[in-house]
Amino acid sequence: MTDAEILAAVEKVMEEEISPALASHGGGAKIVTVNDAKVYVELQGGCRGCMGARMTMKNGIERLFKERVPDVVEVIDATDHDE
Repeated sequence: MTDAEILAAVEKVMEEEISPALASHGGGAKIVTVNDAKVYVELQGGCRGCMGARMTMKNGIERLFKERVPDVVEVIDATDHDE
């Protein structure tokens, strides 16, 4: 898959599965870009700076993206948690 195809696929997963789950906890996330099959994600709202942010990114978002879109190599946290 190309990066553009990966982006389209993970955006669908984000919209249908991840965003509703994060919203239920007062948070959110957006895909910043896909580069070399690596998906850069920025956490928003209650997820930004949260103690569980790393777990959410690796055990939640990355796991789901890799399950649904096997071409995803890695999910990288592009969030500025100090902001």
